[in-house]
Amino acid sequence: MDEQDSQRHMSVTQWDMQSPASSWRAFLALVRRDLRLATAQGAGGLQVVVFFAVVVTLIPFGLGPDLPLLQAIAPGLLWVALILASLLTFDRLFQADFEDGSLDGLVCGPLSLEGIVLAKACAHWLTNAAPLIAATPVLALLLNMDMGVLGFLILTFLVGTPGLTLIGALGAGLSVGVRRAGILIALLVMPLYVPVLIFAIGAIEQARRTLDAGGGLDLLEPNALFLTAASLVAGLVGVIAAAAGLRLHISG
Repeated sequence: MDEQDSQRHMSVTQWDMQSPASSWRAFLALVRRDLRLATAQGAGGLQVVVFFAVVVTLIPFGLGPDLPLLQAIAPGLLWVALILASLLTFDRLFQADFEDGSLDGLVCGPLSLEGIVLAKACAHWLTNAAPLIAATPVLALLLNMDMGVLGFLILTFLVGTPGLTLIGALGAGLSVGVRRAGILIALLVMPLYVPVLIFAIGAIEQARRTLDAGGGLDLLEPNALFLTAASLVAGLVGVIAAAAGLRLHISG
């Protein structure tokens, strides 16, 4: 057993032995455990940021030095690049714990499977989606994006990416135990990403038109509200479906 596996088993053992009566504290303990494991694994977050940056910077080379065109497509390009980058790591969300038996130990703790899914998804968002959002302003400058539109783009990321993460958890939960499940997860979750992407781009385009007309940003604009609703619904469905998938594999 290598050092990383030893740390994984040690983290699960400590979490089981010291699990508090409060489910909320147990939830936070599991999030901290996954954050420590992600840090021990090394450059996972850096890899997704590098992939994100490569995708964003390659597109302008294909389109040529047309700044107005780059400015027009920048929000959609950044959203699609973020989705593709986020798909890189979902295959390991539950797989490592499933393979070494840690998932069975977590199930015996105070959290339900739904709580375990939500905690692991939160840790995944912090180690993968949050670095992508932090890198967005630098990449937006390369695409000649207006600062007002950039602010609203980041807001849509903050609202939409939790839903994307939990949809990714759905795919990871249903495909746990499958070798090289990355392609399967992408096929499962990409259609479910479409509503979030549509409402996000719609909200950004409406914000762009409002700013061009000299108005202020409206956070209650219909597309922004639908984006929030889509992210919440996707998150709810993702948690329940991921837990059901894990329950099927654990009981099997």
